[in-house]
Amino acid sequence: MATETERLNTYSEAWAVTRAHAVAQEPVWLRQLREEGWARFDAKGFPSTREEDWRFTNLAALAKTPFRRASRGEFAVTAAQLEPYRLSGALCQLVFVNGRFAPELSALSGLPNGLLVRSLAEATDASRQDRASEGIEQHLGRYAQMDRDVFTALNTALWEDGAYLRIRSGLALERPIHLLHLATGAHAAIASHPRTLIVAEASSQVAIIEDYVSLGAETAFANAVTELVAAEGAVVSHLLVERENLASFNVSTLRIEQARNARVDSHSILTGGSLVRNNVHPVLNGEGAECLLDGLFTGAASQHLDNFMLVEHARPHCNSRQFYNGILAGGARGVFHGRIVVAKDAQKTDAKQTNRNLLLSPRARIDTKPQLEIYADDVKCTHGATIGQIDNAQLFYLRARGIAEAEARNLLLYAFAAESLDRMANPVVREFAATLLHARIMELVAAAKTDADAEIPTQNGEDAE
Repeated sequence: MATETERLNTYSEAWAVTRAHAVAQEPVWLRQLREEGWARFDAKGFPSTREEDWRFTNLAALAKTPFRRASRGEFAVTAAQLEPYRLSGALCQLVFVNGRFAPELSALSGLPNGLLVRSLAEATDASRQDRASEGIEQHLGRYAQMDRDVFTALNTALWEDGAYLRIRSGLALERPIHLLHLATGAHAAIASHPRTLIVAEASSQVAIIEDYVSLGAETAFANAVTELVAAEGAVVSHLLVERENLASFNVSTLRIEQARNARVDSHSILTGGSLVRNNVHPVLNGEGAECLLDGLFTGAASQHLDNFMLVEHARPHCNSRQFYNGILAGGARGVFHGRIVVAKDAQKTDAKQTNRNLLLSPRARIDTKPQLEIYADDVKCTHGATIGQIDNAQLFYLRARGIAEAEARNLLLYAFAAESLDRMANPVVREFAATLLHARIMELVAAAKTDADAEIPTQNGEDAE
């Protein structure tokens, strides 16, 4: 836990700069929201392992790292650096460098009528308010909960930029929108706080990719918050990709608000980062709403990957499904904490939660905690978790047919990981994710091969007796 002095030294300077800008250029309601966020973070500080929601994740290294905000234009990114991260099948691409929108690197031409894509900083500039800013005050900061999550509070206080997406009623987009977040710094530990607001109006359809990438080996901290509003009958697919370097910290929070008959699919692929926390919090607030939470987290070396799911069933006749798979090699540690809350009035709820994990090393650890909290009496809810290793019988079967051991392991791991791909409806998103997984599985097989310890790993890091 950082001391009061450490926290103030790390973040108070950024707060002073952000606050001065807000007073000069932002509307009163947004300035008040920022003040509330800073007050909450300043009073609370980073959570400790004594708090149940953070029981398995120690944030001491994050709290003690002296991050600073990047000055505007301080670190330039060239087109050549960006090229490997272009997504050719995307409808458009918004590029952010250390949390700030970079229009010169983005691709926003040829957008269809009914799609609003804008920098959040521009959309909330009080001197430039126009119809394109419509709906921001109604939604921004109204769903992500600062009182229960200090990282959301910190983001609310310090965000400098982000994306504002509004998909008008009835508009169906076949190609995804790509939000690419680049972290870069010349021998400097940079913190950024990207903010995204997505409003999918009634009967609209859209797929969005949030992609976090490192340029270089410097330590960075991305504290991202996305609020996704799905109106009646909207169909939304959201994919989070975290593939930053192994010196990085990433905390992402996706808060979903669903109206009647809205369908939201949340996918996540975590492959990078030293310490990663993935928060997903849908609220099914309209009868007949459906949500899918589908994730794959893969760790090696000493990576720590924490997934915290909170699904709230607030209305009757809603369905939710959670499928999270983990693959851990070396000394990596994974966490899955999934909680389903069914309100008293949410009768006829149908909810299922599944967490499956493969440990490729005796030093790898997984902490899994599926949890149900039910206040209604006419529901169908299940949850479960499994932890195991590669099946030696399957491995022997493949090797007996002339397949080399490394390739056989590759095939078995990819089959396990590909379950997540099968649940991705958008073909461009699915192909993008498949390319990432192919490369990652090869890395995990190589990492597992170097670990010769034959002891059997057990759940929660306990030694077998």
